[in-house]
Amino acid sequence: MSGQQQINFEKPFIGSIDQGTSSTRFILFDSKGDTVLSHQIPLKQYHPNPGWVEHDGLEIINSVNECISQVLNKYKETNIGEISDIKAIGITNQRETTIVWDKNTGKPYHNAIVWSDTRTSSIVNRFNTKAESLLKKEQQSQSQQQIVPKDYLRDICGLPIANYFSAVKLRWLIENVPEIDQSNALAGTIDSWLVWNLTNKKTHITDVTNASRTMLMNLATLEWDSKLCDFFDVPNSLLPKICSSAEIYGHVESGPLAGVPIASVLGDQQSAMVGQMCFDKGQAKNTYGTGCFLLYNTGDDIVHSKHGLLTTVCYKLGKDSPVHYALEGSIAVAGAGVKWLIENLGFANNSKEIEALANSVQDTGGMYIVPAFSGLFAPHWRDDARGVMVGLTHHTNKAHIARAMLESTCFQTYEVLKSMEKDSNDKLVELRVDGGMTMNDLLLQIQADILGLPVVRPHNLETTCFGAAYAAGLTVGVWSSAMQFHIGKRFTPNPNIDHMKRINDWHKAVSKSVDWVDK
Repeated sequence: MSGQQQINFEKPFIGSIDQGTSSTRFILFDSKGDTVLSHQIPLKQYHPNPGWVEHDGLEIINSVNECISQVLNKYKETNIGEISDIKAIGITNQRETTIVWDKNTGKPYHNAIVWSDTRTSSIVNRFNTKAESLLKKEQQSQSQQQIVPKDYLRDICGLPIANYFSAVKLRWLIENVPEIDQSNALAGTIDSWLVWNLTNKKTHITDVTNASRTMLMNLATLEWDSKLCDFFDVPNSLLPKICSSAEIYGHVESGPLAGVPIASVLGDQQSAMVGQMCFDKGQAKNTYGTGCFLLYNTGDDIVHSKHGLLTTVCYKLGKDSPVHYALEGSIAVAGAGVKWLIENLGFANNSKEIEALANSVQDTGGMYIVPAFSGLFAPHWRDDARGVMVGLTHHTNKAHIARAMLESTCFQTYEVLKSMEKDSNDKLVELRVDGGMTMNDLLLQIQADILGLPVVRPHNLETTCFGAAYAAGLTVGVWSSAMQFHIGKRFTPNPNIDHMKRINDWHKAVSKSVDWVDK
């Protein structure tokens, strides 16, 4: 828990729940957007089989309640204000992670299946075969242009058929958990689970940003689509109501925040866009966390990617507010690669030591790491890929490997950004960044050099959590317009460095990682 002196705080306050892949947090912000108090609890991941990643749904809600209690205890102890000074809370959450629970008992039927889980590969193959069959019929009758099976639904939902998204995870749960009684079951992403619990079983909702990650929502109508639900054989009765990202969904029913409205829900990457104040078409941010997620604001245009990106909802800040869309490039392994070096290989005790180790050499000695531990996400979408190290020599040591792991995040970001420029027919001016890895100055300098663009780290790094707080504050009138974006540090590319050969070598390394898993 952390706090500042009371003299710096400006009432009223907004709370924000950040339920992520590796931890749960609750942060209290003041009306200037400064962090007042926070508490964080690590979240255990379960790996019952190779490629499987799960969370315990009850552990998730317990961690949320504990974080809130810890912050509110400190809030009362320090006499910062009254409960009435906390005007609302917002929620931001790990996306795509899927859970099904009994609406009567409130207990999950099974652990939540996390976004990075790959158990659904056979289901994805089955649906790709189904799509191929349907495409043949449609193309014969309508003389349509050729579409690859995985993109069969992309024009409706903006997404390829892939392990990543919620529909196939929900399908796996329905097919493999016999205890699920569909007449009493509710399903959703983690935001739905949190709101339902916080409102004491009264509210089963999701917002447009989370719904746009399921493969079940129509991007144009912002509703569950009958063609999509039929294709994946997902009963509409299981699904939550789709709402905007900023409205009052209900009130906290118990605990220290009882009576406080829940006034925003945003998927974590979209919340970071809001927190970075990326409200203009053409602005982009990259979040460097467990994975890496680059979003590019396309305004009110639904831009269907031709270069391996996702089309998603960026935000809809109010029931009657316009919806903004985004192109997104999702990278499966970023900070998770550093964690792997620490926990699996014992290279260091923490990420700061990895940075120092990587900084002890000038380059990687010509070696590359492609950390495709669970396949490659954007722009490749290859679930048959696996991690590789290439270019090893007798000269290679731990420092080279540590630096190569950092560079892998930067090269993957380069690939995604180049795809965005092709889809949008525009070039980015700067890249705003956030997430835990952005404390690493070496990483951000390498990123600026490889991109040939300024990389901007904000003054307040809690952009994901603040995005949800800001949206909630808009809902209840704490804020009425965009806040000023404050730069923490700008990293400018070295004009004397030509990275094209290394970029080409990176592409060669990626080619070695694919076709590893037999389908």
